Amino acid sequence: MQNHHSSAIPELEVPQPAAADWLWRPWYAKLWWAAIPIYWAAAAASLKISALAAFYDSAAAGFANILFFPPTALFILGFGFARARFDSPLVGDPLSDEEIEELKHMGSEDEDWEHLGPHWSVDMYDPRSGGLYIGNPNSLQHPRRRY
Repeated sequence: MQNHHSSAIPELEVPQPAAADWLWRPWYAKLWWAAIPIYWAAAAASLKISALAAFYDSAAAGFANILFFPPTALFILGFGFARARFDSPLVGDPLSDEEIEELKHMGSEDEDWEHLGPHWSVDMYDPRSGGLYIGNPNSLQHPRRRY
């Protein structure tokens, strides 16, 4: 027996953006990813070829190192994917009223913890905190402490 949710209005399938659409498919992404191993292969070859060593010892090579660092390409190309992902509509069933109330209740429980203040062991105004207590003459915060 299958549980089907039948309705008169068919749900439209909203395509979710794929990371490959942003990280590999554009021409500039392919060019960038292809240039990265070429750059680093030439950097390794510069250990043996002195003509390349002159470039890889320059300040321009420092900027090129950042440009051709693979996580830099991933980070910059991933911005388009992240923007498309956050702009896409949410899929799935909406929350029921009971679920919304449960989430509100869970949030109010978290707020109760926020109003309790710091733990006594790290509160400089609580005598149980020992040397941290401002009234303790050995405390660094004590006004009449002798150095």
